[in-house]
Amino acid sequence: MKARQCKHNSRNMKRSGDSEGEKRRKRRRLLQELGDQKIPFLGPTDRGFQQLWDSSYSGMVLRQSCSVPAELHSRVQAALLTLRSKGCLLRDLVRVRDRDVFTSVSRALLGQPGHTYRYLDTRLFAIPWHSEDTDVKGQNCCDADLRAACKALWELNCFFCSDVAQRKEGDRLAQCVKTGEAEAKHGEEGDTESKHSEDSKHSDGGDSESRQSEEGDTESKHSEEWDIESKHSDEGCSKQEGEWETESKHSSEEGESTQSKQSELAATTGLKHSEGKCPAWAPKTSSGTGTASVGLGSQEKPVAELKHSLLGYHIEDEEQESGQGCSQPSPPQMCTGPVQFNVTLLNYMDPAAMSQLKEEPYYGMGKMAVGWHHDENLISHSPVAVYSYSCHDSKGGSSEGGSGEKACWRIGLKVAWDIHTPGLALPLQSGDCYYMRDDLNSTHQHCVLAGDTARFSSTHRVAECSSGTLDYIQSRCKEVLSNLHTDPETGTHSLQTLLPATLQHCEEVHNEVEFEWLRQYWFQGQRYARFCSWWSRPMEQLEKDWRLMETMTMLFLSTVEEEGQAGEGRREMAETLLSALTDRQQQRQTWRDRIQSQLPPV
Repeated sequence: MKARQCKHNSRNMKRSGDSEGEKRRKRRRLLQELGDQKIPFLGPTDRGFQQLWDSSYSGMVLRQSCSVPAELHSRVQAALLTLRSKGCLLRDLVRVRDRDVFTSVSRALLGQPGHTYRYLDTRLFAIPWHSEDTDVKGQNCCDADLRAACKALWELNCFFCSDVAQRKEGDRLAQCVKTGEAEAKHGEEGDTESKHSEDSKHSDGGDSESRQSEEGDTESKHSEEWDIESKHSDEGCSKQEGEWETESKHSSEEGESTQSKQSELAATTGLKHSEGKCPAWAPKTSSGTGTASVGLGSQEKPVAELKHSLLGYHIEDEEQESGQGCSQPSPPQMCTGPVQFNVTLLNYMDPAAMSQLKEEPYYGMGKMAVGWHHDENLISHSPVAVYSYSCHDSKGGSSEGGSGEKACWRIGLKVAWDIHTPGLALPLQSGDCYYMRDDLNSTHQHCVLAGDTARFSSTHRVAECSSGTLDYIQSRCKEVLSNLHTDPETGTHSLQTLLPATLQHCEEVHNEVEFEWLRQYWFQGQRYARFCSWWSRPMEQLEKDWRLMETMTMLFLSTVEEEGQAGEGRREMAETLLSALTDRQQQRQTWRDRIQSQLPPV
């Protein structure tokens, strides 16, 4: 029965692969039809920016640097520089369409002890927050400077957990308080907010933009159907080491321009393709919003002509969907109650050190550090909080001063499965924070547009860890090993039960321990052991448990080979073992190939 199921799954995978290939071919043809025409996008200096933000990107909240406590800024930025100086930020080797690709972004995962985060077939093992005095508990796994850095980021995590819950419906921008208010409320650590003026929401031409928003919302409703294939990760893979961002590569092959020039469409509508220079900005509230509405309306026709053709085809940089690797998937969890970010993924990138950055292909937004994506493996509808810190050089120098105007980092946003709604580009000053709330991460995509300076980001998430914690895998091992009896005198092993269901469960956990934990850790995860040894002993124990599971497999095989076994039970055990061992052999070969073809980055 198990062997037949394996063949059935193989046929389903083949059909799924054929379907994906056909969709990619159709997308290439549609992108070729789109040609050099770019979809408009708005920045803060463009008319209609605030109205677009309110109508189509309301889940994005920006908290400007000056509204964050200065002491927190100081501790967090010092922590990021400490982690970089110690070499804790490393590039990952990720798996995309059966190819290994190095990320262009250097990363580290911090979080609750024993937590992991999985993306693109790569499991990251969290360096613990060190929120408590670990010396007292005898868990001194890293030096004092690293512990202090981790604790500072835990303090930022606590600030985000509290602050994201305080953002009210309709908030878009957490601005600096006025000077008088700042002096009066100095003790409140900069939490005072000033809501953005509502004037930008009222204009004679508002109906045009409202109609456009309604049409965009209609398309967004399809996301529930399309999102099954669009749960992606912010991997930040470098183009020169694997041009895997399929749609952008294909559009280049099909003749789509990769330059950031003004498209003919933008020229006729007055929508700028901004170069991303840093203004001291606040969204415009001028009375000229009505003119912007006319401009937005005039751009609808040429793009809308392709709208219906593109329904059902997601124009994005596809990446492989990657689950937590649980052999018995649990139903999706929803984020309810107070927000508790359990991990932060730290990112660092210096554009000056990159030989080539890819142009954003659909809007002409500029150079991308990270392509279009959804953050994956998160609790459904959970928010994401991001702290952005820029510095002038790769050594982590100050971002203050310097000669000449610097292009700042920006976040690009677009509605998934929608070429009708203009995109949004938000500039980020050093120390700015932003929140992606509600269903924004699932219904929209975002990218990171590179500035002229190096940049850190601390991206705080509610990771879906139902099968991604040390406690989880240890409990699975305990369940399986309860079926193994060891004679106290001779040390010989025997099985407590030979039920096929027990055998199947044992072999599933066996594979999970080997491929989702041990091989992931020894291939890349152990690089962090030279900074923090927290995972060393648990992984050594997991390896001991795995060796006992190998013994159990041999005992099962010996039982199947015995002539005295009942025919039907023996056959069922043989089929179950054959399926598990075939899968194990295939996965081991895949890992052998990975090790031989690539060495993990440092």
